[in-house]
Amino acid sequence: MNGCMRHKRAHLAIVLCLLLATQLQAASHKSLADRIDTILAAPDLIRGFWGIDVVSLSSGRVLYAKNSEKLFTPASNTKLFTTAAALALIGPDYNFRTTVETNGTLDKHGRLTGDLVLVGRGDPNLSGRELPYALRTERSNHPIQVLEQLADELVQKGVKYVDGDIIADDSYFAFERYGEGWSQDDLVWADGAPVSALTINDNVVFVSILPADRAGDRAFVSLSPFGDYYRIDNRLITTPAGTGRKIFINREPGSIVLTLWGNMPLDDPGANEAVAIEDPAEFAANLFRQLLEARGVAVYGKERTRHTELASLSTFTVTTLAPARGGDEPARALQNQPLVLASYQSKPLIEDVRVINKVSQNLHAEILLRLLGREKGTAGTVEGGLEVLRGFLNQAGIPGDQYLFYDGSGLSRQNLVTPHAIVQLLTYAAAQPWGASFRDTLPVAGVDGSLSDRFKSIPAQARIYGKTGSLGGVKTLSGYVTTDQGEQVAFAILSNNFNLPMKRVLDAIDGIVGEIVSDGAAKKSRK
Repeated sequence: MNGCMRHKRAHLAIVLCLLLATQLQAASHKSLADRIDTILAAPDLIRGFWGIDVVSLSSGRVLYAKNSEKLFTPASNTKLFTTAAALALIGPDYNFRTTVETNGTLDKHGRLTGDLVLVGRGDPNLSGRELPYALRTERSNHPIQVLEQLADELVQKGVKYVDGDIIADDSYFAFERYGEGWSQDDLVWADGAPVSALTINDNVVFVSILPADRAGDRAFVSLSPFGDYYRIDNRLITTPAGTGRKIFINREPGSIVLTLWGNMPLDDPGANEAVAIEDPAEFAANLFRQLLEARGVAVYGKERTRHTELASLSTFTVTTLAPARGGDEPARALQNQPLVLASYQSKPLIEDVRVINKVSQNLHAEILLRLLGREKGTAGTVEGGLEVLRGFLNQAGIPGDQYLFYDGSGLSRQNLVTPHAIVQLLTYAAAQPWGASFRDTLPVAGVDGSLSDRFKSIPAQARIYGKTGSLGGVKTLSGYVTTDQGEQVAFAILSNNFNLPMKRVLDAIDGIVGEIVSDGAAKKSRK
């Protein structure tokens, strides 16, 4: 009887193995559409909205589509459009130029009779950021080093006295600091920093917070690089070790008062936040005066700003637009042309496009949009840039009813785009001379930028180049994938209207990309 039972058990084991093999084979036979649909069928995921488009770059065949013609909020996937247009129309070798000028004269005694004007032309990297970007953002301990270099150059030219004012001039772009559809909450932080043609330190100050030495005392709060710009109302209390941290920071629009409250425990290592400034040009004027005076230059005038208001734009565009190509100017052929006393030229534009896409830098993307309008359109305005962008997308074969943009960064909640339009853009870019450079500015899965900590379980991590996007209830990822069988694919995945933990939605997106990567292997197993 024992032998009979052993025979039955062996037979049952064989049957179970065959059944399992059949099920595994059936699973491997599932199409890409079936496998993606299985992911999206989860009860918590079906409550939101999904838009997906996956296309083979070699054949043009649609590998998967779901709501690909419907409009979604793209968040920072908007930057794909802005940066592609900039590389195509302005070029990767473009340089920004920042100068210090005067309409006065400098005598042999070092006295400058006239105003000293710091002129910005859109350089987004007048900061301590190290370029070229490598894996992550690196900052030196000298966030105002470019202004210091300009101040040193003035001293080397012999400037000792300035009879006039210190003017910070950001009129290269219109005085249009914020985008339409931006949330008021965003304007306090680096993500919503005001846009200006004269941008210092990404138009933020760094707030450093440390616990006091005793519980009950106020925490230590300091600002850099310009500690006097904001008035600090510090209500942060140091609490006993192990009590947990709760920090709140508020700045009302138009105010230069930072209010901090909450608690920080004694054993807290400290916190750092980047807080947006109010008027970048005013910030630059005050800072530049301090740098000059620290070098022994006496300034007898006051600090002023020079903006281009939208109301006066028609006059501005006709009479006072500076030359193109980063403000490169010919020799002083006219008597009233300013005397350039100091200048700084940026690294090539491609280096900043890499920063924009790798870390999703909003301010730099907004500067790029205005630069498109300034260099290739009618004016350095949001609408001027959007008009140029629409022309570029028309050339790329993307119909106007497939998108609606209000800014260049994706911070606006009024932006709309279809997944199909994103894939069309990616497909068009891949066929252009600048296409490889454009792709290389995108984060690489598991390696750098906003994808450095994702797709760790996918063996060939470097085969995924993708631009992330994130707003409340919005998570997106679009880019390029090479499948296990070497097929080049463009994809767009947009999720909207979710009330789920961020990780849950990101895991679903990453699972979809994983299925795209393995799609070629699944096809091979079915042959």
